[in-house]
Amino acid sequence: MKTEDNGVLAALGGWWNGLAQREKRLLAIGGTVLVLFILWSTAVQPALRTITRAPAELDALEVQLQTMQRLAAEAGSLRAAPAINPEQAATALRTATERLGDKGKLLLQGDRGTLTVTGAGTAALRDWLAEARSGARARPLEANLTRGAQGYSGTLVVAIGGSS
Repeated sequence: MKTEDNGVLAALGGWWNGLAQREKRLLAIGGTVLVLFILWSTAVQPALRTITRAPAELDALEVQLQTMQRLAAEAGSLRAAPAINPEQAATALRTATERLGDKGKLLLQGDRGTLTVTGAGTAALRDWLAEARSGARARPLEANLTRGAQGYSGTLVVAIGGSS
């Protein structure tokens, strides 16, 4: 194997020595350009791309962190809120449902409440959920909602009174 390697190297050396000075210079320049291109493509360009994208990604991550901290604080305040009795929770759910008008109907069965909505808007449904969570300390258990041209329709089941 060493003799084959020596033979190949000798053949390459003979070929190189047979080239004119101008051809050697052109091959050296072409090789240098090729090495620089490979170095740029594999090392420099990806690093520059990362450096230019980093500030925007850090800003997005900071916004996500702030959102998560806000939600954690909200969850902590809801956990720290004093428990309310089932009658108060039911009253709070009924009050929230009255704000939906004819688009929402509430059925209370023991420790669960089932809201049936027909054509409720996004803001109205969001407000109902927020009021149910804060006013009645209700936790969503199940949602079966579809969005149509008139708004959301379907059912939303919540747990009230400290059950899960």
